[in-house]
Amino acid sequence: MSFSAATRDELARVVGRRPCCLVAELSALVKINGSMQISGSKLGLTVTAGSAAVARKVLKLVKINSSLATQVLVKHVKFLRRGNVYVVNIPPQSGVEEFLQLLGLMSPAGVLEGGVPAAVSRRECCRRSYLRGVFLGGGSVSSPAGDYHLELVAGGEEYALSLAGLLGKCRIGAGVSRRKGRFVVYLKGSEQIGKFLNLIGAHAALLKFEDARVLKDVRNRVNRLVNCETANLNKTVDAAVRQLENVCLIRDTIGLEKMPKPLREAALLRIKYPDASLKEIGEMMKPRLGKSGVSHRFRKIEEMAAKIKDGGFKK
Repeated sequence: MSFSAATRDELARVVGRRPCCLVAELSALVKINGSMQISGSKLGLTVTAGSAAVARKVLKLVKINSSLATQVLVKHVKFLRRGNVYVVNIPPQSGVEEFLQLLGLMSPAGVLEGGVPAAVSRRECCRRSYLRGVFLGGGSVSSPAGDYHLELVAGGEEYALSLAGLLGKCRIGAGVSRRKGRFVVYLKGSEQIGKFLNLIGAHAALLKFEDARVLKDVRNRVNRLVNCETANLNKTVDAAVRQLENVCLIRDTIGLEKMPKPLREAALLRIKYPDASLKEIGEMMKPRLGKSGVSHRFRKIEEMAAKIKDGGFKK
């Protein structure tokens, strides 16, 4: 089971405590996956769900918030990997219009509302429940082992912007983009996604997300340290090889005895310990010398070697 599917399965079992929250969550589910039917003067409603767990929740919320006659249908779709799509069907009947008004999806004048219901925005508990319904209806979140990405399929631009504004009220920054003719609200970054999962009550998913995030962060930190150490080691080795070449050039031309005593001491230690770092060579000197002091001596040796190459020193 994917991380998205596991998160939806968990949320399908989360039920709000207040009647207003139950209405808010159902409102989001109907907004995302609902479609109306018209038969004469009566309205009907269908709500699709990708899993049996979500369909059961939709049916339960409809039963709690209305006395409308309902039925659940299972449709097999060949091109879907999971095969089945579940449909909660409310046949055309009296009371559907009032039901849509209760959900904040239709005005008393019979006009369909485009944005997030105003009642949802006013209460924090309703905002949580509504966003949970949005995720159940059209949300997905990538595995935290990969890139951090969560998105909510919003359909129209007006609703997408309204949904992004609702997330902003919850202190969660969201972006809006258009994809294949539909607008999508998306979250990037582990902090924003973690806030969202906690907000909608996906606590088990949040724990898995945080575990994977911490593991990935530690792995990335270790890789950075290893790369840094490797780079430093390569730099140290390259410097040591260059210093040894300079010392050998001086030895084979003018002789080490022509070098000032401090430089000769550094040169002899480099010949004896070709792999030693500057710090290690400094600790072997008498008296001990710091890394910067040893580096200064090898710069002087390099200047001598450069003069020899230019013909400034004779045998």
